[in-house]
Amino acid sequence: MTDTIVAPATPQGQSALAVIRLSGLESISVVNHLYRGKDLTQVPSHTVHYGWLTDQTVEIDEVMVSVFRAPKTFTREDSVEISCHGSPVIVQQILSALIAAGARMASPGEFTLRAFLHGRLDLSQAEAVADLIHATSGRSTEIALKQLKGHFSSQLKELRQELIDFAALMELELDFSEEDVEFAHRGRLKELIDRIVGVIDPMMASFQWGNSIREGIPVAIVGAPNAGKSTLLNALLKEEKAMVSDIAGTTRDYIEDTMVVQGIAFRFTDTAGIRETTDVLEGMGIQRSRQKLREADIVFFVCEAGKSNDQILEEYNALLDESTQEIVILLNKADALTEPESMQKATQLAGAINKPVLPISAKDPHTLLAVWTFLEGYIQSHNQVEGTVITNVRHVEALTRTKECLNKVRQGLSSHLSSDLVAMDLRESLYHLGTITGQVTTEDLLDSIFSRFCIGK
Repeated sequence: MTDTIVAPATPQGQSALAVIRLSGLESISVVNHLYRGKDLTQVPSHTVHYGWLTDQTVEIDEVMVSVFRAPKTFTREDSVEISCHGSPVIVQQILSALIAAGARMASPGEFTLRAFLHGRLDLSQAEAVADLIHATSGRSTEIALKQLKGHFSSQLKELRQELIDFAALMELELDFSEEDVEFAHRGRLKELIDRIVGVIDPMMASFQWGNSIREGIPVAIVGAPNAGKSTLLNALLKEEKAMVSDIAGTTRDYIEDTMVVQGIAFRFTDTAGIRETTDVLEGMGIQRSRQKLREADIVFFVCEAGKSNDQILEEYNALLDESTQEIVILLNKADALTEPESMQKATQLAGAINKPVLPISAKDPHTLLAVWTFLEGYIQSHNQVEGTVITNVRHVEALTRTKECLNKVRQGLSSHLSSDLVAMDLRESLYHLGTITGQVTTEDLLDSIFSRFCIGK
């Protein structure tokens, strides 16, 4: 198999320009075979050159070619980037010509995988590349950039090195087991474990908030049919995303879109009105609505201000009586009441349900200021995490297993277990900690991580 890989680094679509990337030992000579201009094999590193790409005698496109020589490249291999016109036809012709000249199409994430294998990035930094590409908000971008710069992995590497030093001393004790000597001071090992657990506990605790930032905080808009859920979604998004009708059951499936508030993405989901129905399609939509309700971090329960408090409480109890999420009651169509009446109704419901109740009119943007104020308050109350924020489920699982093993080491020390048994638990904690940064890897782990990358990265 050829060493040189090629892929579009920009999406193949209708755009003014596209970039095609190559990496590998023969990448410069492969491009040079098609290039009409300077001899690219002789040009200095990190230079850009104008010319034409040809497929034998047929000119394909007028291009700019950037040449990067190892090791000062993303993959630490010789690399070339071709800036061409963005026509999908032209991009495909160039790719076909490069493959015919000796390159092959890159696998998903193969550029970043090579950067990892050549020591340019550790594994958590490589994962940050994918997070950065898919970031949907300023905060998720900020977290991914910090991880890419190595803030997270440097902390773990320092802790792991201290554990390695202790493990080495314990292994040394095993070599002198007959002489009953102690090289690894047990009290200091306990102190180190306490310090490491003190570092990883806040990391693990940050995961719920970090994962919400990464994926977008899910907000389910629920309620009875015709309560105004779709109108509310359209008003929040400021576009006609959902169909609105006076006919009950118009929304037969959930509709989802994202809005960024103070750098945090919220995923609003307009759900089908939940009621008893014999309509098969509507029933399927209601089942999906209940699933979205269970997955939400925030629930906007929309009810009609014109209904009696008993009716609203009945609807609420049928939907949300056992829910543990953050719930806000939106008393919609409040413009049908006088302001004192709507405020009195909101106060009575808040007392009965012990949840915030906001009188709104989904058709009046000014009344939705209370909704935005609530979301901003939600951000302020949850965005208090200091230090490293974990967004990757793989990382939190590895930290959890590391802590479990360290607790076994601590219990073993307290029970005066033999050094060989304590050393086993210590080695296992080092293994799990090492899987985060890639100091310990398996082929299955790498396949699982990099298969989720896009082609071109």
